[in-house]
Amino acid sequence: MIPRGMVSTYGTVARAAGLPGRARLTGLALKTAPDELNLPWHRVVGAGGRIVFPKTSLQHREQARRLRAERVPVKDGRVGRSYIADVEAL
Repeated sequence: MIPRGMVSTYGTVARAAGLPGRARLTGLALKTAPDELNLPWHRVVGAGGRIVFPKTSLQHREQARRLRAERVPVKDGRVGRSYIADVEAL
């Protein structure tokens, strides 16, 4: 549901799934989902638009790369608020 060129937070995705307060469960679901689902995991960020992976990690670099490829600017490991979609409203 998160459109290309936008992101949403783990908490917002959890609320949209009917699981308020379960942001970590969103992360677990994305981590354990089969690759065949082709979930756009890179479009999910932490509160305030923060990439949650450690800045020196491969995952952080890959998420930032994928977001930039979708024309989402990433600065200092964060995405601007104007790029955060409210998936509950979609």
